[in-house]
Amino acid sequence: MNRIDSIFKQSKETGMPVLLPFVCAGSPTHDSLPNLLRALESGGASIVEVGFPYSDPVADGPTIAAAMHDALERGVTPDMIFDQVRGVRDSIKLGLVAMVSVSIVNAMGGPDSFCAKAKEAGFDGCIFPDLAFGESPTYQEACKAHGLTLSLLVSPSTSDERAVEIANASSGFVYLLARAGITGERKDLPDIADRVRTIRRGSQTPIACGFGISTSEQVSAVVEHANGAIVGSALVRRIIDAPNPAQAAEEFVTELALGLVSMDDHV
Repeated sequence: MNRIDSIFKQSKETGMPVLLPFVCAGSPTHDSLPNLLRALESGGASIVEVGFPYSDPVADGPTIAAAMHDALERGVTPDMIFDQVRGVRDSIKLGLVAMVSVSIVNAMGGPDSFCAKAKEAGFDGCIFPDLAFGESPTYQEACKAHGLTLSLLVSPSTSDERAVEIANASSGFVYLLARAGITGERKDLPDIADRVRTIRRGSQTPIACGFGISTSEQVSAVVEHANGAIVGSALVRRIIDAPNPAQAAEEFVTELALGLVSMDDHV
């Protein structure tokens, strides 16, 4: 079974939701990814989204955009990311999801070529944040052919009917955006209860929710309804600002994991 599927299966059996931090490969240094992945696992992460630096990131706020810009300035390439993942894969149990622009995929020969390389390197799934739903079948086929999950995005403006359709077209988990706009830290608690209920009425696909999640309280609010919480900008900022990025990553994720209250405790 694919690691992503296995992790959510275990989550369902135990009642414990999943924490899915995001990191930008190549930030804060060109070779920091392996140590960050080990640290995130130690802190309590189950799945990590690895962002492939792109010059025009979609919906990413200033923190992640700056991290990607700096990584590109350091000369980080997809092949370097694959090499780093390959080198650490056997030492971690994390599910690894490549978050990558379709422009990068096309530059690497298209979805089948990219998925083959991602799978060989040790990735378990993909997210293509700028992939139009109408163009997703080719990507679904490529991911399925290479044993990868494909998580599609549901935005706040997506109709309920289309949201269910997107969830059913996803594998591993569907990515529910908690808010409109760009990524970044927020102080308010996300309100996703109605949206999650609507999707669950028509789909069995696990739901992970992100966008503006930056505290253990917000993680708890998300997993009261969804199967997992995604944290990006808040973690990336702490990594960039830290004298010891791996230590900062582990400490912050340990703090966030305090919000992973058993689903049974919300009943």
